[in-house]
This record gives sequence, C-alpha cells and structure tokens, in this order.
Amino acid sequence: MDKKRILNILKFVLFLGLGLFFVYWFLLKLDADTRASIWQSFRSANYFWVAVAMLVSVISHVLRALRWNLLLHSIGHGVRWNHSFGAVMVAYLTNLAVPRLGEVLRCGVLLHSDRVPVQKSLGTVVTERVVDVFAFLLTLLLGLALAFYQLKDWLYDQLAAKVSTLPSIWVVLAVGFVLAVAVVVLYVAFRKKLLKYSLFQKIDNLVTGFFEGLKSIAHLRSPWLFAFYSIAIYFLYFLGGYIIFLALPETASLPFIAALVLYIFGTVGMMVTPGGIGLYPVLVWQALAIYGVGQEAGLATGWLLWSSQQVVVLILGFAYLVKFSILKKQSAR
Repeated sequence: MDKKRILNILKFVLFLGLGLFFVYWFLLKLDADTRASIWQSFRSANYFWVAVAMLVSVISHVLRALRWNLLLHSIGHGVRWNHSFGAVMVAYLTNLAVPRLGEVLRCGVLLHSDRVPVQKSLGTVVTERVVDVFAFLLTLLLGLALAFYQLKDWLYDQLAAKVSTLPSIWVVLAVGFVLAVAVVVLYVAFRKKLLKYSLFQKIDNLVTGFFEGLKSIAHLRSPWLFAFYSIAIYFLYFLGGYIIFLALPETASLPFIAALVLYIFGTVGMMVTPGGIGLYPVLVWQALAIYGVGQEAGLATGWLLWSSQQVVVLILGFAYLVKFSILKKQSAR
C-alpha cells in the first residue's frame, strides 16, 4: 500500500473520528429528559415539509450540475446534464468519507462517461470553488448586515463576563476593510522576498490559482445564466433551512433571515467534519438560540436538516456510483 493511500485512510479515520466524537460528546452532555424531548420532536415533526426540503436540496444539486456544464462548455466539452449531475452527487458521497477527494473523483467520472480530460475539468472545479468562496463571503456579509443586532445580542450574552461593549457594524466593516488593504499591500511589497520560503510559496500558488480560476469565467458563453444559477443555488440552500423550520412547531414562526444565519453557522460545521457529522446540528442549535429557540428544538432542527440532506446524497450518490461503474465496464469492452 503506497503512502498516498495510507494518508487518505488516516485522513478518513481522523475526520470521521472527529465527527463521531462530536456526536458522542454532545449526546453525553444531554440528560435523559433532553434526549427524550429531541426524540419527541422527531416524532411530532411534519415530514411533509421534510420531504419538500429534500426536494429543494435535489433541485439545488441539479442547478449546480447545470452551472458546472456552463464551465465545461467554455472549455469546449459538452456534457449531458444527467452525467454532470451524477458526478456531483458521487463527489458529495465521496466527500463524506474523504473530504475534497470527491472533487477529483467527479472529474474522473466525466473522463469515462464523456471523455473530458481530468486536467481540464479540474480547472472548472477550481473556478467553481472560487465562486463558492466569494458567494459564502457575500452571504456572511449579508447575514452580518441583516442580523447584526441579533448576533450582537447573542455575542454579548455569550461574552458578557469578558466584554462590556461591542462595536457597531460600521466599525467592524471598517476594521475588516483596513486589515484587508493592509494584507494586500504587505503581500505586494514583500512578495519577492517571501517567495524563498516554502510555506509562502504554497500560499502564493494558492492565491495565484485563486485568481486564475476567476479568469476562466471570462470565457463563459452565458455569464448571466451562470450568475442566475449561482444565486438560485444559494437561495435554495436558505429556502431548504426555512422549510425545515415549518416541520417543527417550535421553529415554524421563525423569519427567513434565521435560515440565512443557520446556513452560515452550518457551513462552518461542514468545513470541520465530513458532511458536518456531529457538529452541524450543534451549530444549528447555536444559530437558532439567537432567536430564542430552546436546546431540544434547536438540536432536533439541526438533525432533521442534516439527515434530510445526507439521505439525498446517500441515495443519489450511490445510485450514480453504480451507474457510472456500469458505464465504465461497458466502455472498456
């Protein structure tokens, strides 16, 4: 067994173990009455809305595949939408086991199904990730702007013993802008000197690749359609969270902005553990606590939303994995 495969196995064990640890740790902290209340919330949930949320999740994945098709067309490769959709679902399924491996695997899938060279499709995936980073940053700024006072009150409650006052949103944005400008100026001024260090070389390559990915968008044939898909994808993410609110009486009256805050908190969980296992429901609870939702209902909402998303990934990802395996065998004959 080569070192790369061993490293991937170790990563899988590490991240999965971290997720399971979060599950165990937080379940251990809950008393029997709280666990019973969460189970009761599951039993009393309106699963019609859960099913609708799952449908919304599927639509968001379809739009992501259609958006990816636009990038693939820009490099001269037409791909059937059901193949790009299947590749996306296989990628999500793989990422549950080994984070980021799915992004490479979905390019390998298209190599066998539509003869798209991996090195070219990987460039489109980089572009997608660049767009997603910007979209998340914009979402974060939007959430801070629209829910600043709720977040401010929550932060004050959490840090009341250490913080006497919290700055206004304009102070936060001003400080952030100054820091960003300072980083850019220092980067440009000292770039040549710092390139002799291997760590900075990696950072520089990451930054360069980041902007190279952005440049590839210029070759899009339908930039407005690409923008529409991007906006629609993120709107559906928020909508899915809001629909899950309707499944529980404790969250049914929450405003739509709460779904935006939930998405921001939940995304952090997705970044830390594979698929957000263990951590995602806890961060959802923390997000909903800002709006006065109790622990039991908050955790139940998190588990309902996380479970509905993963069921979609498991079913469709496995189905397309089987389909692509059959196509690969047929093409090999």
